[in-house]
Amino acid sequence: MALHVKGGLFLTLEGGEGAGKSTQARLLADALREEGYEVVLTREPGGTPGAEEIRHLLLFGEADLSWRSEIMAHMSARCDHLDNLIVPALAAGKIVVCDRFHDSTLAYQGYGIGMGDAERLAFIAGLRSLVACEPALTLLLDLPRDQALDRLHARGGRTDRYEGQAEAFHRRVLDGFDTIAEKNPDRVMRLNAARTPDALSRSILEIVQNRIAQVSDQGDA
Repeated sequence: MALHVKGGLFLTLEGGEGAGKSTQARLLADALREEGYEVVLTREPGGTPGAEEIRHLLLFGEADLSWRSEIMAHMSARCDHLDNLIVPALAAGKIVVCDRFHDSTLAYQGYGIGMGDAERLAFIAGLRSLVACEPALTLLLDLPRDQALDRLHARGGRTDRYEGQAEAFHRRVLDGFDTIAEKNPDRVMRLNAARTPDALSRSILEIVQNRIAQVSDQGDA
């Protein structure tokens, strides 16, 4: 019989381009499944058919969206993702591992593109409040930009709208993640992503195992 977590457990992985989020999300999901848990592995933008359509528009579409419409497109995809995948999975006691979520919208659209403009940050915060779903734990993978570039060049593949932005944009994104971590120390756990994938994966699994134990203890109280 598969193991379940009372109320489910929502985990997100965040960080800049090339930090290894997708790899670590997959390794974490695999490790938790080996321990007997039911796990949903997903990503943003995307995760459901409707959200994936919006993802293609955001990453590869030729339309030049206004800043408000771009943010709302991300939130629209997120709502479909939540309604059709994440919330039902959590209700069933599953562990959801998501590659990017709210924090990426804040870092990329708020700090990266928006340059920390107060109006844009407030707009994102308002929509985030309306969506109303927050992860229990966020694993922020820290990787210096020069190392990230080496990884991206080695990986190759099609460059999306955000990957192709100027270096100043990516620096602002990383600074944005720094700010998010500083403001949310109880939720955001920072990890050195310059380590080997296996070493990083072991650290992540230990952190998540501890969080599962905490959730189980609270449920028994």
